[in-house]
Amino acid sequence: MSLPNVAAEPNTFARHSLARASLLVYGLLIVYASCYPFSGWHDVGMSPLAYLTFHLPRYWTIFDVGTNIVGYIPFGLLLVMTLTRKIPGWLALCIAVLVGALVSGTMEALQTYLPSRVPSSLDFATNIIGTTIGACCGVVLTKFFAFHERIHMLRQRWFSYHATTGLVLVALWPLAQIYPQAYLFGHGQLSPILSSYLSQLLSTPIDLANILRNGTMLTVEQYWLTETLITACNLTGASLSLLCLLRKSAPRGMLLAFFSIAAIAIKTLACALLFAPINAFTWITPGAQGGLLIGIILLSGLIFAPAVIQRRLAVVTLLLSLAMINVVPANPYFIETLQGWAQGKFLNFNGAAQFLSLSWPFFTIWFLCHPWHKKPTSQH
Repeated sequence: MSLPNVAAEPNTFARHSLARASLLVYGLLIVYASCYPFSGWHDVGMSPLAYLTFHLPRYWTIFDVGTNIVGYIPFGLLLVMTLTRKIPGWLALCIAVLVGALVSGTMEALQTYLPSRVPSSLDFATNIIGTTIGACCGVVLTKFFAFHERIHMLRQRWFSYHATTGLVLVALWPLAQIYPQAYLFGHGQLSPILSSYLSQLLSTPIDLANILRNGTMLTVEQYWLTETLITACNLTGASLSLLCLLRKSAPRGMLLAFFSIAAIAIKTLACALLFAPINAFTWITPGAQGGLLIGIILLSGLIFAPAVIQRRLAVVTLLLSLAMINVVPANPYFIETLQGWAQGKFLNFNGAAQFLSLSWPFFTIWFLCHPWHKKPTSQH
């Protein structure tokens, strides 16, 4: 199979490097997760670098160390993949480790001013270890397996030239499943947060969702139907967001199946870790099953539709999902299950996971409506 002619697109590929875009997004997630919950900032009369002289924490676990290491491995990998286009691998590794140390050190210093966070020299050291491991993996991949070239070839063969931002957003959808949601794929539920802020601001209880539905209470059947529609709409919208980025030569069925399975696998693993292994499949409700079935049926008929139709339907389904998720109340069963959520154990990732869950539909709709889709060169 011959590659598409990209002679006219080198500047576009250079400007929209997938590695650079992924690095930027991952860096922002690290900052968000490290500074979460962004409240209670105050000066404790201590140097922000004092944590470097602290003794090791009295209470720490292998899980804490492992998550700190694993969390920075992708950061080191993406740094090297970005840098090796310009400089030798060994120098890229050194710079990546230094950048990782600088980022981690800055985040620990900022946590000095957050009462809910505890800066630690152990966290600082394990983050550097994670960055180093990721950087070494990046050097090995780029040096011995022509990783850049293979990714670049697949990027040109399967995806349209403007797809970089879309690919980053699409790749974040499975990760958005980590945060517990009242309904499967129920992203963008801002009404409870806005209600809380308004209640504090006005010193009176406010429930925006209840106001929007005019106080109507949902029956069990309505809860079931709502979850079915939310699941179907979000699955369809996310999948169409991927499909509209693909060229005709891409293995659409394989990529779509991998995309959906990855989201479900992450959802299952997150339920097992956040609650208990016995609750790994609590997301499999009658409404979720019905939504998955409807979503699969819709996608089977739209998988080879023109990109412009896929893109417009993705916007419509995501907007419908947002409308429903912000009007209906949380499922009482979900609220009861949420009581067993060990948030403290995952505090470093809780903020980033919540941000992804809340913001993913809005960023994706912005991308799908961006004017660059109207350019003639974006057709494939």
